[in-house]
Amino acid sequence: MKTAIVIPARYGSSRLQGKPLQIVAGISLLERVWRIAKKVKPASRIVIATEDLRIVEHARTFGAEAVLTPESCANGTERVHAAIDAAKLSEDILLNLQGDALLTPPWVLEAMIEEMAKAPEADIVTSAVRLEGAALEEFVAHKKKSPASGATVVFDNNRDALYFSKGIVPYMRNTGFTSVYRHIGLYGYRRAALQKYITLPPSPLEQTEGLEQLRALENGMKIRIAIVDYKGRTHGSVDAPEDIALVEQIIAREGELA
Repeated sequence: MKTAIVIPARYGSSRLQGKPLQIVAGISLLERVWRIAKKVKPASRIVIATEDLRIVEHARTFGAEAVLTPESCANGTERVHAAIDAAKLSEDILLNLQGDALLTPPWVLEAMIEEMAKAPEADIVTSAVRLEGAALEEFVAHKKKSPASGATVVFDNNRDALYFSKGIVPYMRNTGFTSVYRHIGLYGYRRAALQKYITLPPSPLEQTEGLEQLRALENGMKIRIAIVDYKGRTHGSVDAPEDIALVEQIIAREGELA
């Protein structure tokens, strides 16, 4: 199976206008994400999907393929779907790498592609990291300050998702039986599954929690969880202007990913 990585990159971000073009430690955010995608060995093609010609023109300055998609796309998933026609994608698997995910290690994406190859019954693959010790304590503390940030996932014995939540699931009434897994918002879609997902209306749980992947679960689609290890790297993205300085500190401390 061939895999295309599609990078949705929207210029009109409500919190940070022109976000893909923001400079982070001397390199644009968009180029940083593209460089990470280029390190993913199983990927046969990388396409930037945007609604703005300025991003297309910038992408071409560093040799990236970029296509214009409708401004009406409501989220990254819809933009990935729009890229199928805009870029004439023929790949079997479409991996959505958000255009602000500049701290995503390439091996996380490789693990997702590998999981998709091993699980032909899965419609979608997404990633999660196990939280324990200090990492779990930090996540819980952050949740108290910002309850809507981050999501967790629980899954069955085949690692097919049972539920995603902005809350911390499972509730640990008794410890020692399972762990908390933080969901990493990266998705790999089989072509047919993405086509199906796009035709489905927003679902009740999706609208309640504000998590688009719940639409797939509520409609009986299988989401396989790839358990990944960041190997000491810090997870993060750029959502607001103040995040840029924080990300630059992480890069200075941990080094470049690509």
